[in-house]
Amino acid sequence: YGSTPEQREQIGNMIRERGAQGGFVFNTDKRSRIYNTFDAHRLLHWAELENKQMALKRALFTAYFTDGKNPGDHQVLIALAETVGLDGDKAREILSSDTFATEVQAQERLYLDNGIHSVPAVIINERFLIQGGQPTDEFERVLREIAVAG
Repeated sequence: YGSTPEQREQIGNMIRERGAQGGFVFNTDKRSRIYNTFDAHRLLHWAELENKQMALKRALFTAYFTDGKNPGDHQVLIALAETVGLDGDKAREILSSDTFATEVQAQERLYLDNGIHSVPAVIINERFLIQGGQPTDEFERVLREIAVAG
């Protein structure tokens, strides 16, 4: 917000570069807006119970950041759930109700109450916070400090 086209281009280049370092493709030209991801978070909560949260999270990231799909669209969410081995009918049932809404709202409040107002925010061992799109060497530095601190 309030940045120049040149600044936005520079930020986009940085994001693509850092993503590439981690083997991820950011196609910022395929995204024209930010979508409501509350329902995606409800499915992620369910996926955690099914031991498939990381797979669904990766599928959601690829769908949005690489393919430019709407992560709030129920059809997109159901298809992604199925691609990671989750039951499509159960996903549809969750999305057509308020299942896991309370849990996701509680998690959101926890983050906000702890000063997290943007992404990415990485919490390690429920004690250490790395905010913002940090370069790989910053993560390495923090992880080393945590390891030394025990």
